[in-house]
Amino acid sequence: MRLRDEVEATLRSWDAYERERGTTPIIDYDCHPAADPAEPAASRLHVLTTLQRLYHARGDQADDPIGPRLRADIAYLRALLGERVPLAEYIGQTQGCGSAGWPQEYVARREADARASVERLGVAWGADTLDHLAEREGRLAPDEAPDAIRRAAVELEPIVRKMVDTDAPFNLSIEAANIDAYWAYWLDGSGTNARLRLNLRHAQFTQVQARVFALHEVLGHALKGASYAERCTAEDVPWVRVLSVHAPQQVLLEGLAQALPLFVIPDDEQVVARIRLAHFTQLVRAELHLAVNLGATIEDCADLARSRVPFWSNEDIADTLTDRSVSPQLRSYLWSYPAGIDWFVSLAEEGGPSTNEVLRAAYRKPLTPSDLAALWPSGPTIGGPGTR
Repeated sequence: MRLRDEVEATLRSWDAYERERGTTPIIDYDCHPAADPAEPAASRLHVLTTLQRLYHARGDQADDPIGPRLRADIAYLRALLGERVPLAEYIGQTQGCGSAGWPQEYVARREADARASVERLGVAWGADTLDHLAEREGRLAPDEAPDAIRRAAVELEPIVRKMVDTDAPFNLSIEAANIDAYWAYWLDGSGTNARLRLNLRHAQFTQVQARVFALHEVLGHALKGASYAERCTAEDVPWVRVLSVHAPQQVLLEGLAQALPLFVIPDDEQVVARIRLAHFTQLVRAELHLAVNLGATIEDCADLARSRVPFWSNEDIADTLTDRSVSPQLRSYLWSYPAGIDWFVSLAEEGGPSTNEVLRAAYRKPLTPSDLAALWPSGPTIGGPGTR
């Protein structure tokens, strides 16, 4: 059995083990689903031994698509087993990028961008910003959201397909969930079939957000996953064909999905305001991610959050800190949001000729941060240049 296939078989057995136990799955999108379900692994320790053997079996390769993925899986599994390495090491091993963060001056500039975009819509910056913004955008009842998202996806799909050069078909199902988890929207899938779940406990639905999430979840994640699956059917790709949020393609997936409206509908002021707001708040979440993992007190973290984002509740702040410090998965995965959105917003603003190349490449294979940097060498440092 070739190395890639043995890695995939190991990851599928690990995924089956976690699902059988009712714990967090390992695979979020399977680009080349197997005909038969995998047998669950014997234990996490058994999986760790196998992954380490496969890593050492790679040999020396100048262009190694397997090594970064195996490093991420091994680091994440060791964290699940209780090992807690310093954040910079853990992010580097899993997400494949740095975690130096961004200077306060830069965060303040992005705050000014967000405030200006929101205020141009007639919404004041303060404790009620999100409520007033939702009223301005046109609230939707939860049962209206799936149709609104589908309509927006149908309208925008031809633009995205032309931009990223893909004709891959996909099938989308939308389900409602009510889960005590950080996420409001989650997409997973297999082959050409994608499932979007809307978490009614946290999701807020407006006409504008329907356009944002049509681009993010449907034309960002589902179309990209289906494009990878189509390529995996057409040719024998060298990379691991199962995607996991703790692995280094996630900076691409979450970064481009969040920033995609800036490439597709840059003249839609309401949508752009949402992206500017998301960019700024992700940078603040990054500040908190670093602070809580580097020994800051909870009181200091909460004070920082309140000073930056007046419309966050105490519950928002508490969940942000807990998610980024307690869960091995989220301690890695949630860094992909600020790292990714910052790089792709910068690409939309100043990428020039590199932009088209990056967008097309992004829908052909799951690029790592190193791949992105090679496509746009003059782009910003992924994960930030440092806080000073």
